[in-house]
Amino acid sequence: MKSDAETVGQYLDELPEDRRRALEAVREIILGNLPDGYVETMNWGMISYEVPLATSGPTYNGKPLMIAALASQKNHMAVYLCGLYCVPGIKARFEAACRKSGVTPNMGASCVRFRKLGQLDMAAIAEVIGAVPPDRLIEVSSNSHRKR
Repeated sequence: MKSDAETVGQYLDELPEDRRRALEAVREIILGNLPDGYVETMNWGMISYEVPLATSGPTYNGKPLMIAALASQKNHMAVYLCGLYCVPGIKARFEAACRKSGVTPNMGASCVRFRKLGQLDMAAIAEVIGAVPPDRLIEVSSNSHRKR
């Protein structure tokens, strides 16, 4: 469900209380582990954590490089962890940490879908968020698009 909210506060305010509380808890983990240089913004109709274009320079699509995002969808909530495919081995570590904690994530390529917080391993999310500083994301993106 795409939102037209212009601020994170507006986005959270338009959610039902249970979803707002869940996304606020994940947001707190993201903000507490987000490396310096990323900014929290509204982009693509969701809460987004990005490298500003002023830092990264031009990108392949003219958009800021996103490391993570939070969204309330029609049937679930999602945390998008782009670091899962940016750093070799981090997806395997994330999945192993989830298994160890007894959580079986409902995942896409970078999307972890959930309906309640108990379906997330917050420590594993914190590790993924902290694992990719902006300069690493810029390097990975640049190298990826240079090869094309």
